[in-house]
Amino acid sequence: MAKTNPAQFMREVRQEVSKVTWPSRKETGITTAMVFIMSVCAALFFLLTDTIISELVQLVLGMGG
Repeated sequence: MAKTNPAQFMREVRQEVSKVTWPSRKETGITTAMVFIMSVCAALFFLLTDTIISELVQLVLGMGG
């Protein structure tokens, strides 16, 4: 493996970073909102699923009250 000196490494890093397409402020805001909404949807789904399974298990085991 070829060794690179630190100056060459930094030049290559700057070249690669300049190729990155950074999202706009609006895109970042929309994506963040989507993540929060999907997290809430997932939490509600698992809460509902857990509640239903819990009730079914209690019913099957005769502990339903």
